[in-house]
Amino acid sequence: MRSRKVWLVILAVLCFPSINTAQETDAKQKPRPNVILIVIDDLGWADLGCYGSTFHKTPQLDQLAREGLRFTNAYASCPVCSPTRAAIMTGKWPARLNLTDWLPGRGDLPAQKLLRPKIEQQLPLAEVTIAERLREAGYRTASIGKWHLGGAGFGPEIQGFELNIAGDAGGSPPGFFAPFVRETAKGKAGGRNLKGLEEAPAGSYLTDLLTDAAVNFIEKNSREPFFLYLPHYTVHIPLQAKEELIKKYPADPTFRGKQNSSVYAAMLESLDDGIGRIRQKLEDLKLTENTLVIFTSDNGGLATLEGPHTPATSNAPLREGKGYLYEGGVRVPLLMHYPRGIKAGISSAPISSIDLVPTILEFCDVPLKDNVDGQSIAAFLPTAEPVPERDLFWHYPHYSNQGGKPGSAIRSGRWKLIEFFEDGRRELFDLTSDMRESHNLISQHPQVAEELANKLSVWREAVGAKMMEPNPNYKPNPQAADGSVTMPAKWATVHGETLRYEPLPHKNTLGFWTNAKDWASFEFELNEPGTYEVELLVGCGNGSGGSEVLVAVGKQMLKFTVEATGGFQNFVPRKIGQVKLDKPGRHTLEIRPQTKSGPAVMDVREVRLLPVK
Repeated sequence: MRSRKVWLVILAVLCFPSINTAQETDAKQKPRPNVILIVIDDLGWADLGCYGSTFHKTPQLDQLAREGLRFTNAYASCPVCSPTRAAIMTGKWPARLNLTDWLPGRGDLPAQKLLRPKIEQQLPLAEVTIAERLREAGYRTASIGKWHLGGAGFGPEIQGFELNIAGDAGGSPPGFFAPFVRETAKGKAGGRNLKGLEEAPAGSYLTDLLTDAAVNFIEKNSREPFFLYLPHYTVHIPLQAKEELIKKYPADPTFRGKQNSSVYAAMLESLDDGIGRIRQKLEDLKLTENTLVIFTSDNGGLATLEGPHTPATSNAPLREGKGYLYEGGVRVPLLMHYPRGIKAGISSAPISSIDLVPTILEFCDVPLKDNVDGQSIAAFLPTAEPVPERDLFWHYPHYSNQGGKPGSAIRSGRWKLIEFFEDGRRELFDLTSDMRESHNLISQHPQVAEELANKLSVWREAVGAKMMEPNPNYKPNPQAADGSVTMPAKWATVHGETLRYEPLPHKNTLGFWTNAKDWASFEFELNEPGTYEVELLVGCGNGSGGSEVLVAVGKQMLKFTVEATGGFQNFVPRKIGQVKLDKPGRHTLEIRPQTKSGPAVMDVREVRLLPVK
């Protein structure tokens, strides 16, 4: 207990004492709301009980949802973290800020057709943050948790926050148990500790410590209007949780493609407990009625492999997750609670993280002195009036760590269009009837697609969105030292309407091959001419065998009949014949179904060319 008391004393010093000012007198006459903005890292839309999760237990957040307003169509401004955080700070589209990827971003690779544009490596100081606006209006301001919008000279202290605890350039914590020491550039211990947590007791849990700091800040500033920005590191990798909580969530190894991570669930429980502690402190200080609490996420949940204990979650029924422009990558939880200004209930209004700045400012009666891209929804929340719809946009000219391809997207009413940059492919979905984005309606509604594509193009031009350039060093699927060529499903180019790459680890396949007109192609680089055996890793469910498929390499064609393998994810290697390649360099392999005998043609995880000696 003594170490925890010492820690709380340190926090009391860090969280400066209250200052009586003339603004306090004004606040008594017309009290302005306190604001607590909680941003969770990589939290998925379906991760909370109030959004349908049955595996995760989040009673405190579920209560917040019942007592406040829960949004079902809220969106992050980007499928990865830093851009959304920049949008939350400024109210501007990430594309306008030229900050469209996590910082510092993923470098270009030879396997990528396109080169990423150069982006800002920090939130520019010229941008006015929500903290700067509120601080100027007399609010006490604190950032407690993840920053990830720039390092030295660009941290929270320079961007309007009087107090910064744990915020630096890093996107993930050194770990979730103290000490929190970042490694040096050479990978050796001895780097910087997370600011303000240098004296944290060994073994203490990061989520709890950030909650401690938040509670202490609220207590020390309870007599003045305050803005608390609480961007938790949880539930970002590395996934780590308290052992006693992990044991409460036994995972079923056969339960694939569902929420099933014991560690992730335990991390959420610690987070949820912290939310309860913060709300209890507000209640004890009689601040609940006059405090606007906003809870959201920076992007969709991590649904692919990216380290131990991953995939972290499943975003089902939404498609894919973090790093993708599909709904699972950009639709996020959003809860708002403010008894004096928000009527409890559920809102289906499509809104974006860019809307938080103008909404908060209107509630706080702070004038917006310059233009932002977001729109305030404050006027509609006291009576739960429908929020007017307008178009929402995304621009992601990058290849994500999770496998997402570069592109832009627009949601306009019920319609959503995604435009991919590699080949100009477009996908159109009716989110009202198909939130899973399973049915590409591009051929049924070409006029709608064209209208949305034009809107998207005009928007990109208006915000100065940076585009990609061809990669002069592009070298797809290179030949290995043993002479073989391996072409994984994730590097296929899909042609048609329903065929797609499914990145979930238990799938990792070209799937949803329900249209026999759809086909796939692979490019590959050959160093040594020769004769090669063509092998496909194929899965096919019972009742779908018998489809005829053509595989072509140049003018050479091989045909085979798909055989049932006992399941579409039960992959079996299938050698279908040989091709002779006389020249080194780039070649293309195509897979074209000729007939479809059942619900789907097949799934293909990879194609290999094996040298014939």
